[in-house]
Amino acid sequence: MTTTATPTSYIGQALSRVDGRAKVTGEATYAAEFDPGPRTAHGVIVGSAIAKGRITEIDTTAAGSAPGVIAVLTHLNAPELPYQQHKSLVDAQDGERIHVLQDDRVVHLGQAIALVVADTFENATHAAALVHASYAEEPAATSFEDAAARALPPGPGNAKSGQPGDTRRGDPDGALQTAAVTIDAEYVVAREDHNPIELHATTAAWDAGTLTVWDKTQWVSNTRAELAATFGIPPENVRVISPFVGGAFGSALRVWPHTTLAAMAALHTDRPVKVVLTRRQMFPLTGYRPHTEQRVVLGADRGGHLVAIRHEGTAETSTYEQYAENLLGPTRFLYGCPNVATRYRLAELNVNTPCAMRAPGEISGIFALESAMDELAEALGIDPVELRLRNDADRDLDRDLPFSSRSLRECLTVAGQRFGWDDRDPRIGSMRDEQGRLIGFGCSSATYPVYNFPASARAIVHPDGTAVVSSATSDMGPGTYTSMTQVAAETLGLPIEQVRFELGDANLPEAPPHGGSATMGGVGSAVHAACAAARGQALEQAGETSSHADLTEVMSRLGHSVEAGGDYRPGEDTARYSMHEYGAVFAEVAVDPDLGLVRVPRVVAAFGGGRIVNPKTAHSQAIGGMVLGIGMALLEHTAVDPRDGHVINATLADYLVPVNADIGELDPVFIDEDDPHVNPLGVKGIAEIAAIGAAPAITNAIHHATGLRMRTLPITPEMLLRP
Repeated sequence: MTTTATPTSYIGQALSRVDGRAKVTGEATYAAEFDPGPRTAHGVIVGSAIAKGRITEIDTTAAGSAPGVIAVLTHLNAPELPYQQHKSLVDAQDGERIHVLQDDRVVHLGQAIALVVADTFENATHAAALVHASYAEEPAATSFEDAAARALPPGPGNAKSGQPGDTRRGDPDGALQTAAVTIDAEYVVAREDHNPIELHATTAAWDAGTLTVWDKTQWVSNTRAELAATFGIPPENVRVISPFVGGAFGSALRVWPHTTLAAMAALHTDRPVKVVLTRRQMFPLTGYRPHTEQRVVLGADRGGHLVAIRHEGTAETSTYEQYAENLLGPTRFLYGCPNVATRYRLAELNVNTPCAMRAPGEISGIFALESAMDELAEALGIDPVELRLRNDADRDLDRDLPFSSRSLRECLTVAGQRFGWDDRDPRIGSMRDEQGRLIGFGCSSATYPVYNFPASARAIVHPDGTAVVSSATSDMGPGTYTSMTQVAAETLGLPIEQVRFELGDANLPEAPPHGGSATMGGVGSAVHAACAAARGQALEQAGETSSHADLTEVMSRLGHSVEAGGDYRPGEDTARYSMHEYGAVFAEVAVDPDLGLVRVPRVVAAFGGGRIVNPKTAHSQAIGGMVLGIGMALLEHTAVDPRDGHVINATLADYLVPVNADIGELDPVFIDEDDPHVNPLGVKGIAEIAAIGAAPAITNAIHHATGLRMRTLPITPEMLLRP
């Protein structure tokens, strides 16, 4: 007997968020808002004042006697922690994390060297200012230029995880020497910090050897594993709770020192401790998108067909860990080129370790590649869209695999038509608006991998026809609560108002990281499996022979709850096919020739994200990604003092992010894409792909408007006013 549910068609509906009311009324509880009880203390971190050296003395006398102070932890009195080996897929794959307050070493400015615990946040903040440290300072590596000169290839851990130092196919050097047309250019992407609305925060409490942590995290299971390894206790003795995340963009994937400090202080003081980072502290104490410098060399024949690509990139990392990302991966397969070489190096600096930031690696690498493609189109006298279409690939030449699906051509065509690309006058500086501003049109391709991570879920259906479905995933804004509820309701064949989805608790069935556009594919497939199993069990136990039976009526007859688990495990297709999302972005810019100000009146984009579970939340994801790309192109830049690694603009008053006034019309459209190979639901995700192509589309449009090639991000007015 089949157990197919009565068709309800919730998947594909543009439903409003099921958690929307909780968020707008303040019922949703975030990490800093949890209150374990009246004994909860507050911890404030003291950061180092040097970038490298040793602490020779740390005076906590005044801080310890300040009002309300309970404890001042330093390397001299902090609990000694075992720090057992732990390295998840979101961690830097080479090197070792900082063992917080375990020794006197300082490896970056702002590193946590003390934690003041007091009865109130205000008292802790005051006392933290009274802690004074002396140092034996050592020469620090804080200049990217100097570090890049001695940059190293990624270590064995990164190479094993897919970030090799060097790759080559064919004979790129020979092909470049004989190419009819070549482009050789360098591109720079500034360091960027995530700056989500919600500050990073952790509240920790111990009870008879069991640790409970309320944390801002995108992966409760990994936070549990990391804390268990750090404190040397079984994972089942750690519970991590994180029902809502107020934006993260990748910054909450791995465990940062403040989370360990909260748990350490709670253990030391035998009372709950809450640590909330300030906006300024988030810059040295959580990760960021690394500064990268790239060189792209393209060779083509007169017909515009690529004959060779050389793409080199150097990115910053810390001295204690090697963080590598997929900077050059897209170059190896995006276009059908027979001769390709890539070279990836890491510049070690006395800074904190970078981390994944929305579309890590791809967004920076695609900026360089797609800018170079535009330069090649100009050199050849070929329309930029046509150049990309001529080099569309029908097979992944890097892995020698067929694509599971390939929608780049359709994305370029659909978005170009929707944008009105054919109305573009290709002559540089030929278009102006009524205000006399220079108008430019630009385009870019985009791609992002489809990640397939194992996931588990549980479904419980009650006699009254309600169901609770759960998985230890997260929701930092994309609508996980809503989309999973849709999948569950449709699979169970229940009205959506009778289904509740639970997440954000490490005691729930294990889920992969909430990142990489992978949540819907993995967790959604597990939810589908669990709900199908629960429905099947209910019908079988009730002796129901109709596959379209009303589950509410069946459960009423059955008279008891039914529970089933479901797992998703990537199948053989992940090795048989090259799986990717694709996109195309078209941007219009208006440049004031006298002031150098750039406005982006509109951006049109098409994305091949597989099956779209909820067009409304997907649209929200898409415009959010496009906004991030606009910020990357024109505003966002973490300014680092090369003398000591100090972040100069570590506030939202100085670190510029896009606001409503910066954003014009954003028009994303989703390609109808059927990919049966990626996962049972056929979904790919939207979060990353939506951000990737916006910056090069904007810089290419600026060139069309002004004739100036913008090879460094972000683009500031003075760059457009240079002689």
